Amino acid sequence: MKSAANRAGWAFLVSLFALVACTTTAVQDGAPTELALNAERVAELRGPDLIANYYPAESDGPGPAILLLGGSEGGLSPLVAEEAFKLRGAGYSVLQLSYYRSPGQEENLEMVPLEVFDRGLNWLSARPEVDAGRIGIMGTSKGAEAALITAERRPQAFAAVVAVVPSNVSWQGINWAFDGRPAEASWSLNGEAYPYLPYGAWEAEKGLYSLYDNGLNAVSEHEDALIEIELVEAPVLLICGGADTLWPSCPMSEALAARAIRLNGPEVEVLVYPEAGHGSGGAPSEKYDPSMADETSTYGGTRGANQAAREDGWPKTLAFFEAALKSAK
Repeated sequence: MKSAANRAGWAFLVSLFALVACTTTAVQDGAPTELALNAERVAELRGPDLIANYYPAESDGPGPAILLLGGSEGGLSPLVAEEAFKLRGAGYSVLQLSYYRSPGQEENLEMVPLEVFDRGLNWLSARPEVDAGRIGIMGTSKGAEAALITAERRPQAFAAVVAVVPSNVSWQGINWAFDGRPAEASWSLNGEAYPYLPYGAWEAEKGLYSLYDNGLNAVSEHEDALIEIELVEAPVLLICGGADTLWPSCPMSEALAARAIRLNGPEVEVLVYPEAGHGSGGAPSEKYDPSMADETSTYGGTRGANQAAREDGWPKTLAFFEAALKSAK
């Protein structure tokens, strides 16, 4: 990405994403029987190999759990924390995992070790209040990309997968420094770059979306970057917005579903919200202002359309987890 157009694309990308700061309280990052819980009954794990917040559900015995991943904002986002609280309220122990941009982690979304998701999964599986046979994973945007890759790599570990505005490929990463250096792969495995699809050409009228949309035109040259959803053994729920202006979440969702059918993969359900954008999935916002319903959202759709999509999709997400995790024996 050395052209002026592509430099402009990177500048636009950097300007759109926001850094989410997080505060930390150091505790042991192993899996002790007793956890140090704060007033909100949250354990703050701050170790060299695991940075996460843990929301244990009240249970008489081992119960279902969810590994929860945010997007490219990184760290431990308060918005993701709200979803963690709501999922715990529905009866799930939740591990909100930071995979980059927390203190001591990578600052750029490139060469992020996929092993960090393994460590989170292993920690969660070892908890005495968690039934290791009833663990789900849920991610949004880049977190959805990571969730699908993790479910592909660890197929026997998950009983349910939810990917909100997902990707069907592993993408090139993000160099937040914007120092003229093209970003490396988003992910690494065993210290080596994980296969990725490079960004395509920048188009001013399409903005950030063009980097991904045009990049997909070259996917046949980078087939190793395709997410092998056929390896996933759990049912999969995909949620996308037809008016997404960050990346083509619905075409990529449909590509995942088609591949699963073609290659005898898992059962895949796709919830499509044509008028919603990149904010089409997750728990409905409690701060939603109906008077701003027609205001255009930063990443596509209107505030009203995104809220309506979430109000419809969140109960379906809970029902999906209910069927896959609470009925499992």
